[in-house]
Amino acid sequence: MDKAKLQSFCLTLPGTTHDYQVDWQADRYHVGGKMFAMMGGDAERKPIITLKCAPAHAEELRETFQGIVPGYYMNKTHWNSIYFDSDLSNDLIENLILHSYQLVFENLTKKVQNQINPK
Repeated sequence: MDKAKLQSFCLTLPGTTHDYQVDWQADRYHVGGKMFAMMGGDAERKPIITLKCAPAHAEELRETFQGIVPGYYMNKTHWNSIYFDSDLSNDLIENLILHSYQLVFENLTKKVQNQINPK
């Protein structure tokens, strides 16, 4: 998994903002002020990306892929963490980033959605 490529992909999504949370040593990606992705490390500082996910899909992904675990430091029902050293393809990770972004975007108010993506 290529971190720089995934960071660039996150920034291509409409309305995405980025910040760095010093306390967590993590890059965070937001839409409408709500986080949809975080790149940092686990307790051993192993690099991970943490993404929001529909609960049933989150469970299915954890059962299917060894490199996907319940969200580190996040609500384990709604977030997954993916290890950078796993054998998952960038395409799969990009699809999971997009899924996370869409879940967060859909929960924004209509006003904020229209400001980000005017019709």
